[in-house]
Amino acid sequence: MTRTAEERQREIVRTARTTGSVDVNTLATQLGVAKETVRRDLRALEDHGLVRRTHGGAYPVESAGFETTLAFRATSHVPEKRRVAAAAAELLGDAETVFVDEGFTPQLIAEALPRDRPLTVVTASLPVAGALAGTENTSVLLLGGRVRPGTLATVDHWTTRMLAGFVLDLAYIGANGISREHGLTTPDPAVSEVKAQAIRAARRTVFAGVHTKFGAVSFCRFAEIGALEAIVTSTLLPSSEAHRYSLLGPQVIRV
Repeated sequence: MTRTAEERQREIVRTARTTGSVDVNTLATQLGVAKETVRRDLRALEDHGLVRRTHGGAYPVESAGFETTLAFRATSHVPEKRRVAAAAAELLGDAETVFVDEGFTPQLIAEALPRDRPLTVVTASLPVAGALAGTENTSVLLLGGRVRPGTLATVDHWTTRMLAGFVLDLAYIGANGISREHGLTTPDPAVSEVKAQAIRAARRTVFAGVHTKFGAVSFCRFAEIGALEAIVTSTLLPSSEAHRYSLLGPQVIRV
């Protein structure tokens, strides 16, 4: 049966979201079409903001209708995330009160924070709270609210109201996408509210994320690039692109 372009593209998006990425050669075989047809489909899907093309394939863009789970994030780009998290933790400076965002990279930052001095960590993330709860010298404050199942983090007015009562030295923030034009974005409005409130509550804000976040745009904008003191990513983000972000204000660190 010959599929229409729309049917093929729907199938490609479904496969990308299920497996985390797609490959041109495999798709061509799977769909029974030429590689150039697949490339054309991927270009169309990228134009619609549904996938981002890579050399030889594509991966799904997170959107209002699709978001990867924490479990999936813990399996992708892990060595890169560990390097980024370690470098981000080194930016702690003399901060004593720290917000750590939900997500796998922020969780790795939490685990990399120093244990040899008193630190108060505020978080909406159950995994972050769990990772630090038994740590000597670290006091953990878990924000209350509705727990989102995919990310195991709290949201809604209980969470933001609690956050609004704090003045924090530093916020470690994650995002589903970061772009020069649209700033930091995330698919869910409830998550966006928590992130925005954390940035408002903090004197300094550091964004940490892998190279695939850059240029991606999600549904809800919660911060401009200029609100960041630093961006920590890996050398897989080209230095020319890092320089363009630095012109908007933050220090950009590639590890």
